[in-house]
Amino acid sequence: MDFEAIADPVGRVAEFLRQSGCGSKIFHTEDTIFTVDDASRAVGAPPEEILKSLLLRLDDGADWALALMSGPNKVHDKKVKRALAVRKVQFGTAEAVKIFCGFEPGGVPPVGYRAQPRTLIDEDLFKYATVWAAAGSDHDFFPISPEELLRITSGTKADIKK
Repeated sequence: MDFEAIADPVGRVAEFLRQSGCGSKIFHTEDTIFTVDDASRAVGAPPEEILKSLLLRLDDGADWALALMSGPNKVHDKKVKRALAVRKVQFGTAEAVKIFCGFEPGGVPPVGYRAQPRTLIDEDLFKYATVWAAAGSDHDFFPISPEELLRITSGTKADIKK
C-alpha cells in the first residue's frame, strides 16, 4: 500500500484506516491539537488518553522507529535502544520528519506511512479503552483502542517510558 502517493496527509491516514479494516472515524476541529494539552481540550479526554506519535532516528539516522506514547509520558531512550537492539536513538527534527514522511509535528499519526516504521507502543496506553491519535494534521484526530492500534501498526507493546 503506497499511502505516500496520496498528497493530503489526512487522506493518507484515512485510506490506511480503511484498507486495514479499522473502523475509526477521523474528526476535524478548528482548535489546534499541536500539544497534548491542546489535544486533551479539543478531544475532551484526559492527557493520559492522548496518543503521542514520536518518530525516532536510529543509529546512523538511516532507519526510523515510531514510539507511541501516553500523553504525559516521556520516552526512555535506553529502553527504546534495548527494545529495538540499536546503539543510538534520537528524536527526529521537524525538518527530518517532514522529509521522511510528509507529516508535520502536531499531526504525526501512528499510521499512513509508505512502510510502517518499527513501532513500540507504550504499555500505559493499554490502561484505556480508547486513545486519541493525530490523523495527519494538527486539526484532525481519531479514536482507537490500544489493541486495534497494536494490530494495524504491527507494533510491540513495550515499557519505553521514563
